[in-house]
Amino acid sequence: MSEHSEAPVAPVAAYEPPYYAAVFTTVRTQEQSGYSETAACMEELVQDIPGYLGMDHAQTPGGLGITVGYFRDADALTEWRTNAEHRAAQQRGQAQWYESYTLHVAKVERSHGFTRARTPQSPAAD
Repeated sequence: MSEHSEAPVAPVAAYEPPYYAAVFTTVRTQEQSGYSETAACMEELVQDIPGYLGMDHAQTPGGLGITVGYFRDADALTEWRTNAEHRAAQQRGQAQWYESYTLHVAKVERSHGFTRARTPQSPAAD
């Protein structure tokens, strides 16, 4: 197993609204050379944007991918949208990696979360 799959699975925490969510939904092509490396680079790069709050990813067995990026304000989202390396990755995505995609940007007005409390494990009875 890769390190990524062994990481704990948890959604991005709920933040105090308002903030922004950029929902990027994709269907990829068969040609994916360089995609994983570029995606990893973009995940590192976005973390340097002041106001970046986190990112959630999901992939369906049928190939629909969803990435949601969360940003404290419109300025943070604009900085990410106009970043030169991100723009280059977008162009490569259109040319090579994506069959189709949509981008929805929304202002989050309500946010809350839930985490189940963990119960201590008792020793197994023999």
